[in-house]
Amino acid sequence: MENPDAAHLRKVEVCLSPALFPVYYSNKNCVVVVIDVFRATSAIVTAFDNGIKEIIPVSSIEEAKEYKEKGYFVGAERKGEIIEGFDFGNSPFSYMQDQLKGQTVVLTTTNGTKALNRAKAADRVIVGSFLNLTAVINYLREQKKDVLLLCAGWRDRFNMEDTLFAGAVVEGLIEDPLFGNLADSATASMHLYQVAKDDLNEYLKNTSHRRRLARLNLEKDIAYCLQRDISSNVPELVGNALTVK
Repeated sequence: MENPDAAHLRKVEVCLSPALFPVYYSNKNCVVVVIDVFRATSAIVTAFDNGIKEIIPVSSIEEAKEYKEKGYFVGAERKGEIIEGFDFGNSPFSYMQDQLKGQTVVLTTTNGTKALNRAKAADRVIVGSFLNLTAVINYLREQKKDVLLLCAGWRDRFNMEDTLFAGAVVEGLIEDPLFGNLADSATASMHLYQVAKDDLNEYLKNTSHRRRLARLNLEKDIAYCLQRDISSNVPELVGNALTVK
């Protein structure tokens, strides 16, 4: 591929917290990749791998209750734990049930679904995790639009695992000269990933959310979410629901 003119390079940015989204989101004609590695976006990718029809992400428990009363399967998580009265939380393993195949599922989580709803005005909104890393990179290269990698973080604060995934995407994108306009946040995220990528589990062992999940005996979830490229699905937000083509 020929090197494109600098004026036509696609911008790649990483928004390290949903609280910063209004600052970064000045161009609606972009693809926003919502990232919540532990565990919402990993669970969403897993759900589609296991035959779920669509997922409706909602921000509040109140909205989730309304769907539950209408008979939907509803996943609800806060602080890493399942909310009482709902069907499951945001563990990827919860979405491997045969009874969910072909179903519409509603999901609310501490961070991920809120980030999805903040981003919904963008031209395209997709879901990224290490599980579908290469599929996400290929999707973005095909779209040829500016890219905004939105880290869900933890309650609007920075976290390490989402930033590492953003860096992995940046590393993959820059193989295409079109994506040569990197913001400082993209460069920093990529450098961080390059330090960590040989052993993500070891690199993340002392991070805050990793410790939080470990206290809840969710090491199995952590190991699952750090697998790379076990899915070719790229869930996309269409209207109010996530689907895959």
